[in-house]
Amino acid sequence: MEEEIQMYLDEAGELMDKAVSHANQELSKIRAGKAMPNMLDGLMVEYYGNPTPINQVASITTPDARTLMVKPWEKSSIGEIEKAIINSDLGLNPQNDGEIVRINIPVLTEERRISLVKQAKGEAENGKVSIRNIRKDTNDSLKKLLKEGASEDAVKNAEDDVQKLTDSHTAKIDSLLQLKEQDIMTI
Repeated sequence: MEEEIQMYLDEAGELMDKAVSHANQELSKIRAGKAMPNMLDGLMVEYYGNPTPINQVASITTPDARTLMVKPWEKSSIGEIEKAIINSDLGLNPQNDGEIVRINIPVLTEERRISLVKQAKGEAENGKVSIRNIRKDTNDSLKKLLKEGASEDAVKNAEDDVQKLTDSHTAKIDSLLQLKEQDIMTI
């Protein structure tokens, strides 16, 4: 029974780590007015009839803090790259010179910054909800072990450990959110 309890605790820790990592990934997609190559992560480009991640058909660099430069490996795909950026929900306006696509990142207005902070808080809350769901599922599994004959003390201690895991992972998401808020609000 002890091994099963430890297995549930280990699994909960791994799943919570993944939830924090996912929240961090989602927060990194929220642009804070600075040009960052990962802003285009998740953008799919039509490449020989197949949707392909943009970073597999072009190199993305930042020559300065307000400009993204997308250099396709094949010049023939430049139009599709431009179309993918225009059709995305990023609100970016690419300029195509036939060889590279330049994207100027506009300075954020105060209103837009506040809206981005709200979006970041929503992503952080989604991460916390995932962690709480993992806690609930793990505690349910521990209660089943109690019915199967595990000692009450062992299950109670394991539930305390799950709560400690939950608290520490929630704190990690809070600190990620705090950093993102500072990043967004810094002009």
